Amino acid sequence: MNAPAFDWAEELPAAVTVCDAQGIIVSMNAAARAVFAADGGGALIGQSLYGCHPAQANAQIAEMLARGGSNHYTIQKRGRRKIIHQMPWYRGGIVAGLVEISVPIPQEMAHFDRDTK
Repeated sequence: MNAPAFDWAEELPAAVTVCDAQGIIVSMNAAARAVFAADGGGALIGQSLYGCHPAQANAQIAEMLARGGSNHYTIQKRGRRKIIHQMPWYRGGIVAGLVEISVPIPQEMAHFDRDTK
């Protein structure tokens, strides 16, 4: 039994940007369109990620698309900290593109070690 489709990401309070295997942006949620408004916002859909990044980042994007690797890091921009997750998405077991999820995080954050009791 299939559940009805819904756009779970549109109002998610994190920026979600999706590209295809050629690095073409195919989807952006409302938060991503707002984050990248100065660069074109939703008009970036259909554009290449490679035109938005410097050479070093483009090399990393190409590598992730070719091999399916992930990239995770934190940034601070305009006084706000974020954790960035860049991960491949798959279709039939083959890398079909990348998803970038940018989540705002507080300056101080709890950490729980689930390996200890």
